[in-house]
Amino acid sequence: MNLTILLDMAADGFGDRVVLGTRAEGITAQRMQALARGGAAVAVASGADAILYLAVNGPAFPLALFAAAYAGVPLVPVNYRLGADQLDYLLAQHPKAYAIADPAQHEALARNGLAPVTAQEWMAAAEAAAADPVDNPADPSATAVIIYTSGTTSAPKGVVLRHENLVSYVFGSVDFMSADEGDAALVSVPPYHIAAVANVISNLYAGRRLLTLASFSPAEWLRLVRDEGVTNALVVPTMLARIVDAADTDRSVPSLRSLAYGGAAMPQSVIEQALRLWPHVDFVNAYGLTETSSTISVLGPDDHRAAIAASEPQVRARLGSAGKVVPAIELEIRDDAGAPVGPGVSGRIFVRGDQVSGEYTGSGSVVDARGFFDTRDEGYLDVDGYLFIKGRADDTIIRGAENIAPAEIEVVLLEHEAVSDAVVVGVPDEEWGQRIEAVVVLRPGASVEADDLREHVRSRLRGSKTPERITFWDELPRTETGKLVRRNVVAELTDD
Repeated sequence: MNLTILLDMAADGFGDRVVLGTRAEGITAQRMQALARGGAAVAVASGADAILYLAVNGPAFPLALFAAAYAGVPLVPVNYRLGADQLDYLLAQHPKAYAIADPAQHEALARNGLAPVTAQEWMAAAEAAAADPVDNPADPSATAVIIYTSGTTSAPKGVVLRHENLVSYVFGSVDFMSADEGDAALVSVPPYHIAAVANVISNLYAGRRLLTLASFSPAEWLRLVRDEGVTNALVVPTMLARIVDAADTDRSVPSLRSLAYGGAAMPQSVIEQALRLWPHVDFVNAYGLTETSSTISVLGPDDHRAAIAASEPQVRARLGSAGKVVPAIELEIRDDAGAPVGPGVSGRIFVRGDQVSGEYTGSGSVVDARGFFDTRDEGYLDVDGYLFIKGRADDTIIRGAENIAPAEIEVVLLEHEAVSDAVVVGVPDEEWGQRIEAVVVLRPGASVEADDLREHVRSRLRGSKTPERITFWDELPRTETGKLVRRNVVAELTDD
């Protein structure tokens, strides 16, 4: 089915309910449907073959997503933080797109032959065209969204998500109209991230009012949660760390009932602090990829509370897991020969399901003959089915004949009370092929010597996993969604 079915069901089922924006100026489901159809008419009249969105998050983004669906063309949200060369490359892939962009991006769009409009101008045009709407949804197998990967380890790739992938994700994870009328969700991730798309469609289907944060700050996040009665929120680990460390002495969030996090590894100290700070909140760790239309495994609220209270090491360790695989997904852990392995054995994570795309622009589908997609993540399942992520296969350090997962060392470094952030990488080495180096960010006011940190690692892991050098930086290069840009770290360390 086409994405439009989600908005059509919302307009029919709870048309007068505000589903987008603030309490005072929000848009109802019926109004959202009318504006999306009007926006589709604008795009169709322009002759565009896609709607390109190069702007911060806001009400225009959900409308653009559904306008593209009604127009039968894909939505292409683009990272507004890209450098000129990368941006030009991506814009050149969509020369016939209808472009919605912040004013700061208009020069780049014009340079690539595109005539942009601001989000406000597009919404006004959609309003004007709402009297003569377009409702010509594409076939379910057509492309709904193209999201370019962050390119933290390689050049960005365009992930193709078809209508059937995204609708399958929603139908498999959300019950229609399951939210109370007063429920509100706050999304803080940028629109070019799969979590932004997933939250638009899942919250709308549930009947929850959606709020977006254009630019994250702990103070503004807390203000919106309080002032707008936010009940559900989504953050990435770096955001949660800043929220719980906020200088504001009143961090109370009485309306908040559920807080989901994901997109990067969560330091255990941060989630433990958050659980103590807000014991009334249900915490959810969601693991997924762009290629899987978002979530494929979940560590739920009961798992969080059980882990934090547990004395058994294996139960407490689950706080660092990605939880259990959702019912709509099949998952296999495979060894280097491609054979499935049992509990406790690490390998490559493969997944299969209707929500899994595993498809890229220019190269097509990369799923195997059995329909499984290689996530390129390494991990293992424990005896009770909890999934532990060890990191990207691309990040693996090969020291001599030993494969070393950086995440294992990073976790140990983050256990040190002086460390607030850490990254471990492999740097070229003539003798070993690669040597292990770490970059650490200290907590404000903290002090520790590199040799003390190396001894801390050595006391918990084998000597071969101890970083040969530890460097201190003020901050690590991360994307807006908290992912480490490891290639930048390697480049900087190599230049030293």
